[in-house]
Amino acid sequence: MKKSTTAAILLVFYIFVLCPQPGIHSLAPPSDVRDFSYLKFVRNATDLPLQEEYDYIVVGGGTAGCPLATTLSANYSVLLLERGDIPTTYPSVSTVEGILENFMLEDDGTTPLQRFVSEDGVANVRGRILGGTSMVSGGAYSRADSEFYKKSGIKLDMNLVNKSYEWVEDTIVFRPNVSQWQSVVKDALLEAGVRPDNGFTLDSVEGTKISGALFDNLGRRYGAVELLNKGHPKNLRVAIHATVERIIFSSKASDPSAKGIIYNDSNGRSHWASIRGKGEVILSAGAIGSPQLLLLSGVGPKSYLTSLKIPVVHPQPYVGKFMRDNPRSNIIILPPSPIVPTYSQIAGFTSDFDIESISGTPYSSQAYSIFPNPTIPVTINSSFGFFMVKVRGPILSHGSLKLQSSYDAKVAPNVKFNYFAKEGDLSQCVSAMGKMRDLLKTNALKPFKTRDLPGLEGFNLFKPSLPMNQSDDASFCRDTVATHWHYHGGCSAGKVVDGDLRVTGIKALRVVDGSIFNSSPGTNPQATLMMLGRKAKKPKRKSIAAASAVGMVASLVDFNASPSLSSQSFEPPFPWPTEKSIAYGFFLSVNGKPSVSR
Repeated sequence: MKKSTTAAILLVFYIFVLCPQPGIHSLAPPSDVRDFSYLKFVRNATDLPLQEEYDYIVVGGGTAGCPLATTLSANYSVLLLERGDIPTTYPSVSTVEGILENFMLEDDGTTPLQRFVSEDGVANVRGRILGGTSMVSGGAYSRADSEFYKKSGIKLDMNLVNKSYEWVEDTIVFRPNVSQWQSVVKDALLEAGVRPDNGFTLDSVEGTKISGALFDNLGRRYGAVELLNKGHPKNLRVAIHATVERIIFSSKASDPSAKGIIYNDSNGRSHWASIRGKGEVILSAGAIGSPQLLLLSGVGPKSYLTSLKIPVVHPQPYVGKFMRDNPRSNIIILPPSPIVPTYSQIAGFTSDFDIESISGTPYSSQAYSIFPNPTIPVTINSSFGFFMVKVRGPILSHGSLKLQSSYDAKVAPNVKFNYFAKEGDLSQCVSAMGKMRDLLKTNALKPFKTRDLPGLEGFNLFKPSLPMNQSDDASFCRDTVATHWHYHGGCSAGKVVDGDLRVTGIKALRVVDGSIFNSSPGTNPQATLMMLGRKAKKPKRKSIAAASAVGMVASLVDFNASPSLSSQSFEPPFPWPTEKSIAYGFFLSVNGKPSVSR
């Protein structure tokens, strides 16, 4: 009897403690008052000294950079650099009603979304605001899928991973009140065979589920920027309108080490920020920004850098390579009656594709990158139900990133993703179109037909629409491919960075953002990015522990000096660089003297 009782207790412990329980989560509590205390850390870069020293420098105040800087600030002085503005400057980023409006804002060089067109001819955008793309996304929140953890190339401790997710979720993640349209989408997915019904869960598991949301039930957005509220007020400094131009290296040519960065403020003045002791520079500038900055700093393919007359600090053949983007296809229903606007609350998750949906009212301004062609303004003149179908991957097709300017970080690089270059990606899209045909045959969607005809014939579909002939689905996928904004690669784990996210061959330099991913995690990568920017527990001894749940940046490194409680102005151990030397690239030789490298 005693043995059976013990066995039963152990079984219960295994099921409820060791095994993950989908749907059981601690979420952010409702609040009537927004917390903007992070603003006390923020300074315009124009107000910062020309020379400063910190324990850590984090380049990119985005989805990963904000939690990363916050975590580090518990024990160390941290400079977080963001090229964009604060969210309060753009009210549209703070509400569910502003989702499409963000895509309609003309890019003036400072707006929250920077527009670009890939060399595939597909319109796309990058986040350019404190909090990154978590402040302009559709707001859906899901953890990574199990396959991502197995194949990421990153050292993972799942206990720490889960604790770090929870640290994010109890601050900015909510359970949505599912709207009428989203309820219809859920019923249609289940009826079409996207099963099981997983209810509400933050996990990415096959079937249909209610996703977590970065919007509370008053329609207010919470993003990575709110995680800065947890930062140490004396240790954390956030610079906005700060464009990082170069990483500075100082060591033997065979053993380079990052020593700091040079950044420009909005007035064009150059600032020098250095790391002290055994600190680090950490790139969190995203899948476009991080590989671009490495190339500009002389880390990349040797022959390519030499052709651009960029001095080679460290030859790394894979920087800017393996650029991937998850293709998206659109199927848009124009119903006979108005639909209340909603953001994505429901996700259908399969091994090949994801299906989500939004709904909206007529709009007359172009929502850039919602549709693929950047030269043809597209507007919708009625209410709509918008199904977004994402090819999950792992994406087999990949391209590369190349510099447009060899000296100016403000000039966006050229990127090519080579959508559907591999047949396997196209097969997944065709499979998804077959499921969409099943979806359009469901009873759940019948009320949204304009004619009593079977299948897609009964719907008024926005053009270009799903072909009547299923044999044309492959052409439809190719001709209408759009971005799902989940592009990744350029600093891939196992190629550019190791399992701890150190740039191979360079000391004191790491990358923590989507550029390290070999595949896009879950239905949306932003949860995983915020998790990566968080360490689960403080180190037990004096050490530098860069923020991460899984030890990417959290390897404990002896730190000789006591942690600083604030940044300090300092006299660099080498002559101060001139404006000319900064403009042309600055490298510190082994004896500590600077040399103008070009």
